[in-house]
Amino acid sequence: MILTLTMNPSIDMSYPIEHLEIDDVNRVSKVSKTAGGKGLNVSRVIRLMGRDLLASGYNGGNFGAFLEAKLDEDDIKHDFVQIDAEIRNSIALLHDDGKQTEILEPGPEINIDDRQKFLDHFEQIVKNYKVVTMSGSLPKGLESSFYSELVKIANNYGVKVLLDTSGASLEAGLKSEAKPYLIKPNETEIAQLLDIDRPSGDIDYTALKNNLMNPIFDGVQWIVVSLGAAGAFVKAGDKFYKGLIPKINVVNPVGSGDSTLGGLAIGISEESTIEDTIKTAMTTGMLNTMSPKTGFVDKSLFDEYFAKVVVEEF
Repeated sequence: MILTLTMNPSIDMSYPIEHLEIDDVNRVSKVSKTAGGKGLNVSRVIRLMGRDLLASGYNGGNFGAFLEAKLDEDDIKHDFVQIDAEIRNSIALLHDDGKQTEILEPGPEINIDDRQKFLDHFEQIVKNYKVVTMSGSLPKGLESSFYSELVKIANNYGVKVLLDTSGASLEAGLKSEAKPYLIKPNETEIAQLLDIDRPSGDIDYTALKNNLMNPIFDGVQWIVVSLGAAGAFVKAGDKFYKGLIPKINVVNPVGSGDSTLGGLAIGISEESTIEDTIKTAMTTGMLNTMSPKTGFVDKSLFDEYFAKVVVEEF
């Protein structure tokens, strides 16, 4: 089974507006409210693919009760550490022919007691799983090395950690003695880690391969670099692969990275081949992009698009 962590969950609200009027009233006729946060998008995709999982992290307040009710509707099992503060809201205004304006609350601040409470909770439950995903930002009050502490606990039980974060948290995870099994940086994040210019123009696979051989990535078994419409470039062990995807009708790319991580978690937890794991991840990412919903896949289309993904060793 798979354990997913969302340390800073939210209620994701989507407001479609034909035209956004600044300094005036804007009325909406349809509102979408879902259990949000990157880890819960991962959770939803795994469940829609028919796999069992447990979602965990922090949760609290009346908004937290609403979030758990939405997870129950989606048949997602959950076991959160409860805090006194309310979780955050994330508002997306969809307006003016495809524009998206987001308003993101910072979320609660975690105190030292709740910090330790989660470490104890995680150590108690993680031993029951083969794979754990850790996604997104950390709430205020948790230092950037907090994920590294969780990775160390998971590694002690032989649980593979799929870490999808950025900035200081990703850097701390790579510099820690306890390494995640997989990371999923984009080209910008790689450039920041290596203090180099972000590449522009056509994808230079040879340069990307050389970047992923930098000592900062030593000890990480899988590195999955999303390349948008070009698919992904993957380092698995000491081998490199291109995951090539067909041209598709892009409806909503938001959440596709989380959906890709869900596919990776499925493949790795089921000990699929490297090629099939990459194909599964590319397919779940594509299916999310083809859906208007965030963190959503239509399982009935999986086999069709799985067959269209090409994996080449580079």
